[in-house]
Amino acid sequence: MTSLPLLHLEGGPLERGLQHGEALREAIRTNVAVYRSRMLTSGVPKEELAERSQRFLEQFTRYDADYRATMDGIAEGSGQDLLDIVLLNARYELLYSAWSEFGRPTVDSIRSECTSFGGSDGVFTSGGTQIGQNWDWFTGVEGALLQWEHGDTTVIGFTEAGVAGAKIGLNSHGIGLCINGLGASADDWRLDTVPFHLRAQRVLESSSLGEAVGHALAPRPACSANFFLGSAADGVLTVETSPLGSRVIYEDGVAPLVHANHFRDPAALGVYESWLETGRVSTYHRCDRMETLLAKESPVSRERLYAAMRDHEGGPLGLCRHPVETDPVELQTHTAFAAHLELDAKRFSYTWGPPCESEFATVSL
Repeated sequence: MTSLPLLHLEGGPLERGLQHGEALREAIRTNVAVYRSRMLTSGVPKEELAERSQRFLEQFTRYDADYRATMDGIAEGSGQDLLDIVLLNARYELLYSAWSEFGRPTVDSIRSECTSFGGSDGVFTSGGTQIGQNWDWFTGVEGALLQWEHGDTTVIGFTEAGVAGAKIGLNSHGIGLCINGLGASADDWRLDTVPFHLRAQRVLESSSLGEAVGHALAPRPACSANFFLGSAADGVLTVETSPLGSRVIYEDGVAPLVHANHFRDPAALGVYESWLETGRVSTYHRCDRMETLLAKESPVSRERLYAAMRDHEGGPLGLCRHPVETDPVELQTHTAFAAHLELDAKRFSYTWGPPCESEFATVSL
């Protein structure tokens, strides 16, 4: 593992963006190239990339001027075109709607995405509310940790270089966030709503679990997603969202709550998960496997938890994943980032790359 850069961003949105862009200039250049390639592979027409980015620039500007200013700073600091920075920040909607439209996230669609877990006091031997995840994604993507102030709230979180806000992290109020990609045939990037990465940043800047849930439940999101939330004061829940409606799932007793990349009850929201038709069984395997491994010990020790995150049962379908060498390079995925967030202690432990390859590094607020 190579540790991630931790950027302590200061000043207003534009200044923070400039610092982000200057510090991660080469990583941002890499991510722009990676995501332009992945979008073309996923079926987005090359001649429409700029047009779609322009549409999202207008949405970011309308829904949050500060987020727009941060993107302006990132573009200036990194020397990238503003629309390419917007493309990074809108990559969730652009990729996931394409995958739902064509019914496939990759050529071999059984091997992608992530597994989240969490529980409140009593679930883990070290006490307090804890959440975390294995974030499975394309190889070649560059990341970083960001820390910044939002009023009286300090946030630390993981982002992809060039994305203005964090999407996995915690704050000084003991609020934490992990995420899972979901897909439904109703997903449509053209819907005018608050984009995913802006919603994630707003969740992490929340001072209470109720406020965080409100940001996750933005009206009619363009693309389905799951927001796995924890609060030192109020426990753990997960929010499944889709263009057809949203659903909050609460933890039950002392068993850890687990979520992967399928709706736990799609009929409850009336969603049709078209991209699961291609044999994408990894999400079911990972969800069941994590639940099984964590159920073997109550409360769950740190050793048990990390062993589960490093589990290889199922090979390419497993919890801790590695690139499949026979896949085309542009479609290879792996466990790019693993996170364990202790919300009472405000402690963020992580590995950059598969967790089986290194010990967890820790940063704290």
